[in-house]
Amino acid sequence: MHPTMYVFQQMLTRRETSTSRDTPGDIVDNPQQSPFESTREQIAWAPECLRIGCPVWACKEWQELVYPAGTRSSEFLTWYSSLFATVEGNSTFYSVPGPENFKRWCDQTAPGFRFCFKFPRSISHDHRLVGCDDLLRTWLDRLSILAKRDRLGPTFLQLAPSFSSAYFAVLSEFLSKLPREWPWAVEVRHRDWFDKPEWEDRLNGMLSERGIDRVIFDSRPLNAMEASDSTEEASQQRKPKLPLRVQVTGTRPMVRLIGRNEFREVAEYWDEWAERIAGWIGQGLQPWVFTHAPDDKYAPGLVDAMYSRVRERITTLGPSRTLKNAISAHSMIASQTKADQPIQLKLF
Repeated sequence: MHPTMYVFQQMLTRRETSTSRDTPGDIVDNPQQSPFESTREQIAWAPECLRIGCPVWACKEWQELVYPAGTRSSEFLTWYSSLFATVEGNSTFYSVPGPENFKRWCDQTAPGFRFCFKFPRSISHDHRLVGCDDLLRTWLDRLSILAKRDRLGPTFLQLAPSFSSAYFAVLSEFLSKLPREWPWAVEVRHRDWFDKPEWEDRLNGMLSERGIDRVIFDSRPLNAMEASDSTEEASQQRKPKLPLRVQVTGTRPMVRLIGRNEFREVAEYWDEWAERIAGWIGQGLQPWVFTHAPDDKYAPGLVDAMYSRVRERITTLGPSRTLKNAISAHSMIASQTKADQPIQLKLF
């Protein structure tokens, strides 16, 4: 049975065993057991799998695409982790949740799933990496929960746009405080990191020495043409227009692709990146790729398109847990539930 189908089976079992006070379509939460506990071998992401994900895991417009219709928001992460191997967690940039949140996220996700959270802005922007030891200890404590549960992906430090190469020593000292055994990535946004070759070389050298990846940010697809709607217009105004750099400084190149809502408008960029990603894999590297759309509802489709293009170049990747599988299963479950018939889940 396809791994995604096991998720549907487990969720449906939980629905059927709910008490009469539950509203139709609700899923009963069981804090004592992960929804994946009984299917650990069937639902698991291999450590070496291709990690491509979305910038968020919760989007109400993904009903009947990533989640079945009627799924409660508290179950979004579970369904998301059955289809995608990772997620870019930007919410931690604004505030650091308590340890119970991190533990719950571990419980709700498939084994082998990885979170790639962003450093809190209190550290990166407010303190600018200085005088924030207490904040850093709290942050590392939260990440340790993920590490112990095998859910920790590369955590990325996005520096403020005003954090120039003049603060190189500050950055170097701060990075020396991070546990070397955990994966890290750094995203610079000030123009002089790009415009001054000597500073860029120094940055890349320092990151390479520490085994830290430099985030590769590509907003070319977004800005390739004029905005077609308000979400694209807002993204073009908000996202930085930085030169593309594809230097690999570690073993886990992290790519943040800023696309558009209409895939055909970015297809050539996806082909370019698929070729590069396949090349990295051939070199023994493990890329981490996140596809952004101005409107989040289009992000899963961008992930699916990228995976299929990489797989055309590396057939040994195996089939993805595709959106097509999920959509087929959602439709089947809905139609059979309405007919009050036994649900037969098949391999797609």
